Amino acid sequence: MTRTSTTGLFLLLGLLWGGSFVAIEIGLADFPPVLFASYRFYIAGVAILGYTLLTTDHWHPRRYDEWLVAGIAGVLMIAGTHAFLYLGVPYISGDVAAIIISFSPVLTAVFASLLLEDRLTRISLAGFFCGLVGIGLISQPDPSNLLSANVIGVSLVFASATVWALGTVLTRPLRTDMPVQSLQAWAMLIGAPLLHATAIARGESAAAIAWTPVAAGTLAYLGIMAGTVAFLIYFELLDRLGAAEINLIGYLEPVAATGLSYLILGRLIDISSVAGFVAIFVGFALIKRTAIREITTSARPPNN
Repeated sequence: MTRTSTTGLFLLLGLLWGGSFVAIEIGLADFPPVLFASYRFYIAGVAILGYTLLTTDHWHPRRYDEWLVAGIAGVLMIAGTHAFLYLGVPYISGDVAAIIISFSPVLTAVFASLLLEDRLTRISLAGFFCGLVGIGLISQPDPSNLLSANVIGVSLVFASATVWALGTVLTRPLRTDMPVQSLQAWAMLIGAPLLHATAIARGESAAAIAWTPVAAGTLAYLGIMAGTVAFLIYFELLDRLGAAEINLIGYLEPVAATGLSYLILGRLIDISSVAGFVAIFVGFALIKRTAIREITTSARPPNN
């Protein structure tokens, strides 16, 4: 596999996942939010499970530890993460939500230091606070109106990033032999009914869905393109690049989401959101400086 094809797949993955934030924003005009998320993962979970049936004999959890990791991923990384995300996007734009979600790797490092005894240095702490500054620049809280729509939206999406980071850290010590595609399929199939139950508890109903062509298109995009095709690309890149490099996709997604928001919705994010994204990325770079240095070194051509 050439570096060109790997780069192309990386860019395509960033485009597909970045586009998901725009699709969520558009689709929420026709769907109740949490019910929308559940439908997405029913579609994606069944599709990826079908792929695992064709590619591996180990297509379902076989032991307690495998069910445990699938359960944690389903409850936190699918249900919890996306409930908060879909509830938050109506208050803020999808591209701004993508920027806030990019804070997840920073939060992951903090949770790892608290729960897994990973060392968090002073530079890493500076990176964490730099990321928080970025969140502040995006939310722009007004002390006289702390319940503004912008603050509520940013808070909900920040909760989404936090739950994802917690799930990432809790599943890290649970090493199993289950293939990543099998794990992802079962996490979705566990998370989707939980999202559905949450939607019902909130009073959301399928009767409230406006089945327009746009609604069907956004659901198909999220379930098939962003939820299935993108994950198959992710599995391939994970094998080629490893976990450290593939994590950088989180910083391509906001760029893709911003570009697509402009092309589809005619909207650009404001300068404070751009500054917030830069601050979050700097925080990530400070925390992951060693991994980034290793990636940069490995990418250099050998000296002749």
